[in-house]
Amino acid sequence: MTAELRHRAVRIYQPTRNTMQSGSGKSERWRIDWEILQGAGRWENPLMGYASSADYMQGTRISFRTKEDAIHFATKQGWDYYVQQPTVKKIPPKNYAENFVYKPNQLRIMRTK
Repeated sequence: MTAELRHRAVRIYQPTRNTMQSGSGKSERWRIDWEILQGAGRWENPLMGYASSADYMQGTRISFRTKEDAIHFATKQGWDYYVQQPTVKKIPPKNYAENFVYKPNQLRIMRTK
């Protein structure tokens, strides 16, 4: 294994849901991504505009059940890693009656005609 790959940092994180998803399926899994190498031979196809890279690890993702499994795998492989803490999911309470509650200094209905 080359020296730059062994001393390359990996990011361990829990991916957020896609904005098009309403459910929480597969959101508890943890993932490992490799950081982008400096001067990794990135180029763009001038005709089609596709971005390419000589870095074969850039598109590789590994998924784990827990954060501890991902950390154990990274240390077993000898990779430098850092853990990105997951974002806190904020779900505001929704109530239909809140649409009609008077709130001072807030325009509720905007008439355009």
